Amino acid sequence: MTSTHLRNQIVAGETVFGTLIVSPSPRWPEAVCDCGLDFVFIDTEHIAIDRAELSWMCQTYAALGLPPIVRIPSPDPYTATMALDAGAAGIVAPYVETAEQVQALRGAVKCRPIKGQKLQRMLDGTNVEEKLESYVAKGAEKRLMFVNIESKPAIEALDEILAVPGLDALLIGPHDLSCSLGVPEGYDEPIFLEACETIFKKGRAAGVGAGIHFWGSVEQQRRFLDMGANLLIHSADISLFQKHLRIELEAIRKADGQMTPAIESSTEITI
Repeated sequence: MTSTHLRNQIVAGETVFGTLIVSPSPRWPEAVCDCGLDFVFIDTEHIAIDRAELSWMCQTYAALGLPPIVRIPSPDPYTATMALDAGAAGIVAPYVETAEQVQALRGAVKCRPIKGQKLQRMLDGTNVEEKLESYVAKGAEKRLMFVNIESKPAIEALDEILAVPGLDALLIGPHDLSCSLGVPEGYDEPIFLEACETIFKKGRAAGVGAGIHFWGSVEQQRRFLDMGANLLIHSADISLFQKHLRIELEAIRKADGQMTPAIESSTEITI
């Protein structure tokens, strides 16, 4: 799949699936590419990945037909540009709360390579040369722009955020959102689920994708899809490794007649 194909699917309302990739191991792309994913999610906000590693990961996954969507450390247009230069198919900007932030990101993602005063005029709606406008628009179709909705102020500003041209999808950050709503990690709390449904429905009604990065059960993931999500980032390589290693070691110990050591549930990795 190409980045353009992925973008077309998302804005058309088709459901797409990804997972968070933490490991930069050169063996990982081969293992991941046959898992039925539509794209991969690479997080540089919470994970220590340098520019060289990021570029290698982006170039490799893109070559395998898995467009890499990169979450940048902050909603900064210059950082977005660096991720795209590394080979990202698109960016996720974390903790966005205003339309002004999205407009600045639009300049970096959708109006490349224009900068400076000319970019500001384009963002203000001033007409530019026909050839340049066509060139910029063609490039914009290949680059995706997602924003993380992770707070109550972001939900309150959602109509203004969705009015910014060029936005391709909303992505819920469940941990931060639950904390902002006063129910930390309360992913089954009515106030959290109502907020998710509002984000999904408003995004889809505006003609953009809407989804969530979540690491829970199949039933929880299905609930988000039923609520209107069409973009699902399921878990992470490190979380899936941890979960399945625990399950298999417990089964082996049980078969050998050993006691299973107590493990605190809080040790599960969430990002």
